[in-house]
Amino acid sequence: MNTCKKPMLEKAWVVCGLAVLCNALWGSAFPSIKIGYKLFEIPGDSPASQILFAGMRFALAGLLAMVFGSILQRKVLVPKRRSWGKIVKLSMFQTILQYVFFYLGLAHTTGVKGSIITASNTFLSILVASLIFHQEKLTGKKIAACIVGFAGVVLVNLNGSGMGAGLKINGEGFLLVSVTAYAFASSLLKIYSRDEDPVVLSGYQFMIGGLVMMVCGFGLGGRIHTVSMQGVVMLVYLALISSVAFSVWGILLKHHPVSRIAIFGFTNPVFGVILSSVFLHEQNQAEGWKIVTALLLVCAGIFLLNYQKAEKLEVKASAN
Repeated sequence: MNTCKKPMLEKAWVVCGLAVLCNALWGSAFPSIKIGYKLFEIPGDSPASQILFAGMRFALAGLLAMVFGSILQRKVLVPKRRSWGKIVKLSMFQTILQYVFFYLGLAHTTGVKGSIITASNTFLSILVASLIFHQEKLTGKKIAACIVGFAGVVLVNLNGSGMGAGLKINGEGFLLVSVTAYAFASSLLKIYSRDEDPVVLSGYQFMIGGLVMMVCGFGLGGRIHTVSMQGVVMLVYLALISSVAFSVWGILLKHHPVSRIAIFGFTNPVFGVILSSVFLHEQNQAEGWKIVTALLLVCAGIFLLNYQKAEKLEVKASAN
């Protein structure tokens, strides 16, 4: 089975399609979470309820990942005994730290700003992989690309009163903490997937992280008072975003370098901006010159960062 899957995952169109699918799903999470807050009547000033809501999403995501994975592989997916410590550590970064700050931060910023800031995870992932885990070689070209791309993140927070009025610690600041946690999670996922199925890693870490967040949210006084069919459907959709996207992303990271997959991250803010404009009626921000320029800088940074890698990937695909 493995000999059949690996060549398929080396084909350029397969890698492109799967990576874009992941980012399309992640991009749709920005407006979906805000809509979910409205459907469950979760106020922006109730962080405990937001954490509880996030925990419900990820616990369900982990369960769905294990169910679908077990059906596809025709066996019950259970982690190896030595993998449990890795799963707990991965859960701390990929689910608990990343999404506690993500949910709290998104509640105090716009979906458009959130999608742009989250795009910086591409650059942070490269820096963490290079400087801390030594999975990538950090070059001047990569540093320049990080500066160019991150300039888009800074630009989107500027307004007439300067950076201070456009940047909130509990909004954009929390989102930056979230993407830093994601950067560490990406490197850990690549390392751990050498000895364990990425679907198993993603599914079980989601379940553990989701349960921890539910307990913390409930213990801090968080409650879900309003439940509707529309809300349940949105919750299931958010769970599917996590279970499908992170499982597929983990498989791609297992077979390719971080930088080669990160090139497709530019589609995340594009989907986030478009969908936030449509569903959250944030047209004024989405059509502004700052948003357009920020998107161009983010995309230019990612393209510059991985331009040579993209060429090699095409040559390798044509050779196949």
